[in-house]
Amino acid sequence: MTLPEGLPNQTLRIIDANLNRIGESLRLLEDIARLMLNDAILSRKLKTIRHDLEEVDFTFKTQLLQARQADSDVGADIKVEQQFEKRDLRSTIIANSRRIEQSLRVMEELAKTPEIKMDSDKFEKARFKLYTIEKELISRLLRKDKAGRIKGLYAIIDTDSLKGRSHLDTAKEILEGGAKIIQLRDKTTPKKDLLSIAAGLKQLCSQYNALFIVNDYIDIAIASDADGVHIGHDDIPLPAARKLMPIDKIIGCSVYTPQEATIVQEQGADYIATSAIYPTVSKAGVNVIGLEGLRRIKDAITIPLVGLGGINYDNISEVISYGADSVAVISAILGACSPKEATEKLIKKTGLANE
Repeated sequence: MTLPEGLPNQTLRIIDANLNRIGESLRLLEDIARLMLNDAILSRKLKTIRHDLEEVDFTFKTQLLQARQADSDVGADIKVEQQFEKRDLRSTIIANSRRIEQSLRVMEELAKTPEIKMDSDKFEKARFKLYTIEKELISRLLRKDKAGRIKGLYAIIDTDSLKGRSHLDTAKEILEGGAKIIQLRDKTTPKKDLLSIAAGLKQLCSQYNALFIVNDYIDIAIASDADGVHIGHDDIPLPAARKLMPIDKIIGCSVYTPQEATIVQEQGADYIATSAIYPTVSKAGVNVIGLEGLRRIKDAITIPLVGLGGINYDNISEVISYGADSVAVISAILGACSPKEATEKLIKKTGLANE
């Protein structure tokens, strides 16, 4: 950016103040995205905007510094009551996003005046990018706590494996056994009936302070107010799913390889599930990656990893030892005479109590 010579000091001070506000708040949001939310994509977006707006030549910067009068700024001592209120992280993100957006609008309007001759489109485009980034930051923050609860036993209620038993009765036993994550997986029930089942499971899970996840069906997840949805390789792509899901809902993704895991993590997955670690009766003909495949995926990501496929009482500790944060189980629970007792034993065996 450059400025014409001879601008009044008052105009230069307005430009200086607003560019400072933009840079300071962008840096804060960038640090939150990078160091608190571990979101590489958002961090990169914010850094790109910041660097683009900070590209000023030496003469421009000298003009602004020459006009600066921070020690005699009449606005420095003007305070409003809200400034003294303590903020949580969400309020901090919103406040600093507003600060950037408002200052960008000021710069956009100033740039349109004939004496300044700056590129107003540059500030307008940055402002609209910030509107989207603000939403993405708040979404990531709201999902962070839910994603952090992906640990320990991850119980999957597969309709075919129930063999006619009640979804709700079985889920209640599993929850009483100590599970804090329930996923509903159903490929056959008409969606009208499935929604009723999902809504009942969501209500039950809420009573036990447990997460409720719907497999595959985003519409059922949204309509039942599930805590999240889990999507596989043949389902709607993650970026499209994110646009459809409410901003506070988590999305898990199944992957085969570390490369896939890295991609979906960068796209905003909240947790990742492996392909089958062992041969499994729940999914015939599935690709088995083994324990080493699990370890390689774990080494490639920083978000929670769920080990899946053929896991039972005899091998669950092994899966944990190879890096799984959580272990998904179907047959070892639903095939037991007492799902409650099976759940208790599995949780005890892992040494990872679901808090």
